Amino acid sequence: MSDTVRMWRHIQQRYNLVGSKCNECGDVFFPSRVVCPNCRRKGKLEPFQFSGKGKIYTYSVIRSPPDDFKKIAPYAVAVIELDEGAKLTSQLVDCDVDDIEIGDPVEMVFRRISEDGPDGVISYGFKFKPIK
Repeated sequence: MSDTVRMWRHIQQRYNLVGSKCNECGDVFFPSRVVCPNCRRKGKLEPFQFSGKGKIYTYSVIRSPPDDFKKIAPYAVAVIELDEGAKLTSQLVDCDVDDIEIGDPVEMVFRRISEDGPDGVISYGFKFKPIK
């Protein structure tokens, strides 16, 4: 699947931080699920809009990146635990990588993700920034 097609298929999650919530058990998921892993067939899932706020669950600082990311190194990638309970992986932005700590509060921001070729499609999506 090309990156452009993948970007369009995931546009709802990437631009709105929309996942799903099971009406049976109340668990929330990101990205969206079609079947609740807890309730299985009994679960009824509906779209769920996350607040975009959470905390750093764990993180890693990338100092020797692949070629596509050399311009932004060093940078941090974190597992974010959203206030609603779901966890997701995201890049941390607008911060000094040496000042990041587990448990720091974060909020979602909208940033450029990639560009497909010199004249290609620019992909945007969410990243997270620490709030101090």
